[in-house]
Amino acid sequence: MTDLASLFRPDLPAPADIGGPTRPFAFVGGNNDPDSVPFAGLAEAAMTVMTREGRNLATYNLGGSALGYEPLRSFVARSLKDRAFTDCNVDDVLVTSGSLQGLDLVNDALLSPGDTVIVEEATYGGMLSRLQRRGVNYHGVKVDANGIDTDDLGQLLERLTAEGTVPRYIYTIPTVQNPTGTVMSVERRHALLDLAHTFGVAVFEDDCYADLLWGADRPPTIRQLDQADTSRGNVVVYCGSFSKSIAPALRIGYLVADPPVIAQLLGLKTDAGTGALEQMVLAEFASTHFDDHVDQLTSTLEARCAHMVDAVRREFGSSVTVDPPKGGIYVWLTFPEGVDTATMVAGAAEVGVEFNPGAGWSADPVWGSRRLRLCFGNQSPENIDRGVAALADVARASSSLV
Repeated sequence: MTDLASLFRPDLPAPADIGGPTRPFAFVGGNNDPDSVPFAGLAEAAMTVMTREGRNLATYNLGGSALGYEPLRSFVARSLKDRAFTDCNVDDVLVTSGSLQGLDLVNDALLSPGDTVIVEEATYGGMLSRLQRRGVNYHGVKVDANGIDTDDLGQLLERLTAEGTVPRYIYTIPTVQNPTGTVMSVERRHALLDLAHTFGVAVFEDDCYADLLWGADRPPTIRQLDQADTSRGNVVVYCGSFSKSIAPALRIGYLVADPPVIAQLLGLKTDAGTGALEQMVLAEFASTHFDDHVDQLTSTLEARCAHMVDAVRREFGSSVTVDPPKGGIYVWLTFPEGVDTATMVAGAAEVGVEFNPGAGWSADPVWGSRRLRLCFGNQSPENIDRGVAALADVARASSSLV
């Protein structure tokens, strides 16, 4: 008897966990503060925009450009100018179904099996899994308090060039890096661009957390610095998202690049358009409320972050290093040599705690094995205290921590 599952092609990823009850101390994922979701404002925006434009839902792309709802793309362009000193036109913006679709489109355009890319040594696990599925090689570059270590990047590029390898792009999360929470300095951004142009490598700038910044002034985007030098071509494609600044479940992201690049990426976007209702409501809300909302959310997250850092230091003491991030929703913990945080997963689950072991967020899993990521975005201060205390008990029971 033939079973349908036996007919799947052999190179599929592992089956997904279809889910179950959420553990009480779920410090995983990119979830945000539920009380900060502007649901009243979004509801009002939905009523307004549906009354005004609801009939346009009868037509794909609302009868407009396949790049996305024009008022939303116009807002993105204005917001980048006002908040990140970045010039772009409305037709430089492609709306995507979350930033993950943006990653997939760029990878579809630039990568083939066997290609090589450069990532930060600690980086977004969702990107690493995508590269692995494509059969792409990746190399990690050191990250410190000022972002990507451009000296280390230069040495890596020289070594790869000597081996006859030209990386397809450098993937960086420069502003509120995931998972470290660092912000790349302007000097490093210039140095990165100089290296990219010297070695003929593209730059993929993932800025999905940049609006949630409190520990530093927001610098200009790498894309803007590249555009400002008119003596050379543009090598940067920029990715942004409303998942962290408004709500993850909205699934609205965007790519920004020169029109020929955007046109090619659009040719790979085969979903018949990102959900129009979400775009309409978001554009209506953000046009008048975005800055005030983000200010409130950032204030909440800053306090929540301080609470998480204090809890980690109180419960783990000097055995664990945690550097306060400059924004975002994560803290990144480093344990002593010899500790493997993956060994804590089962014990943590038994006491209701979920966390992200560092190996999955590191270019070198061995380097990452003594690290872990905790999300504080959607947990109350009380749950943070209880969950971190429970995790510390598990860590002491499963390792040599004292």
